[in-house]
Amino acid sequence: MLIGELSRRTGVNTHQLRYYEAQGLLNAERGANGYREYDESAVLRVKQIRHLLGAGLSSEDIAYLLPCAVGETPELLGCPELLAAMRSRLQRLDDQMNRLARSRVALADYIDAAERMAGEHYPPFDDASQEPIPA
Repeated sequence: MLIGELSRRTGVNTHQLRYYEAQGLLNAERGANGYREYDESAVLRVKQIRHLLGAGLSSEDIAYLLPCAVGETPELLGCPELLAAMRSRLQRLDDQMNRLARSRVALADYIDAAERMAGEHYPPFDDASQEPIPA
């Protein structure tokens, strides 16, 4: 099938399909006319890629995991390398979540402090008509 049909059958635009191919996630043969030609298994492969991307995995992670993938969702066979890669990704996500939680607390503290001082009046940030403050 040509790339347009693969796009219609998977709901993934052709630009993304070309990206998957460039990342080594999807294989296409070239016809005599130079067009990409995909076999039937490409539909399943694209669905697997989409599910794994949805889990927060990078294209590099996915390239590593795909040989262990079975089915559309996909189920991942217990390859030792696979488990190590997924644990590493999970740790990176946990680290990001912890950083975001700390940032959220700090921002909430700034908002609380600013609300407590709401009675004081400050000039707007973008009011260029005011006289400059002497140094």
